[in-house]
Amino acid sequence: MPVLSRIQEFAEELRAIRHDIHAHPELGFEETRTANLVADKLEAWGVDEVHRGIGGTGVVGVIQGKHPGNRAIGLRADMDALPIQEATDLPYASKHEGKMHACGHDSHTAILLGAARYLSETREFAGKVHLIFQPAEEGLGGARRMLAEGLFERFPCDEIYGMHNDPTSPVGQVRLKPGAAMAGATFFDLTVKGTGAHAAMPHQGQDPIIVATALVQQLQTIVSRNRAPAVPLVLSVTQIHSGSAYNVVPNTATVSGTIRYFSDEACEMTHQRIHELCAGMETAYGVRIEVDLRNIFDVLMNDPEFGQAYLEAAADVVGAENALESEQYATGSEDFADMLKVVPGAYCRVGHGGDVPLHNPGFFVDDGILPIGASIMARIVERRLQAA
Repeated sequence: MPVLSRIQEFAEELRAIRHDIHAHPELGFEETRTANLVADKLEAWGVDEVHRGIGGTGVVGVIQGKHPGNRAIGLRADMDALPIQEATDLPYASKHEGKMHACGHDSHTAILLGAARYLSETREFAGKVHLIFQPAEEGLGGARRMLAEGLFERFPCDEIYGMHNDPTSPVGQVRLKPGAAMAGATFFDLTVKGTGAHAAMPHQGQDPIIVATALVQQLQTIVSRNRAPAVPLVLSVTQIHSGSAYNVVPNTATVSGTIRYFSDEACEMTHQRIHELCAGMETAYGVRIEVDLRNIFDVLMNDPEFGQAYLEAAADVVGAENALESEQYATGSEDFADMLKVVPGAYCRVGHGGDVPLHNPGFFVDDGILPIGASIMARIVERRLQAA
């Protein structure tokens, strides 16, 4: 079947909702307006229960199917924007300086709202659906906060599903990689503590900039010389901070960046080598180096069985030729991984019009993705919670 006819009937309203959210972006844990819009819509559409303020600004809705059943499925969308100045010139461009929906979370929210409205109207399933609107996906730990506040104790799920827009795939094509699909991520700050001096007399101090720049080069040897060639691993230095004057050797320099990996073994090896390299630099240069390694995202693991079920649901909407199993790792990270560690499920990517990459000031989402995504989410519920 194509896009569900009832969802197509209110697709214009979904477009209007998405444009409104896009025009009023809110950063992680600040999504008050967005959360209120979501909760108000769920209540207006007759969702049985609407719970606000979970995980700060998260919202959870509960829909009971018309058929008896004890199982429950979770559907999740993220709501937060990014600290980016929009440069699209769209009529519904961001009204807030330095904030933009540059990752499509506005479309994710509208998609889940569309599925919620349809499921609340039809209720052709047995059991419950938990609609999870999550705050703060962009590296701020929104999923972990919802979990810490008892998300799945309050709203237990047997399976859970999420999705992301994808400007790199053909329009309407759905892709899903079984098993490890998206990278885990560590953020790091390595602070070199030397001894400041006059820049004309650097021998009187211990220059932290020399150590920091050497350390940047040494960090790259972890990927090139310590990682097995077939093991995917990324280490990127993204910041170097030091100094405030032309004639002063500073006391400190900080090297910061991220590690992306697909196994605990690769993560542990990389962390160990960073500690070892820093210890060696301390001895070689007579400085101290403070190492701060922070796990931000876990590896996103798609359950093979539920992944196949998700592709079959997608095939009902976009056709089997457009619902494809992928072999490609995604080195980006996604905190839906934290939910998948607790409840098994799957996460897919849906292609849409527009070829500007994610997290770009000119990023654009084609609204045609909205009824497609909403229909796929509705179909996975109807398929997995069929009446006996």
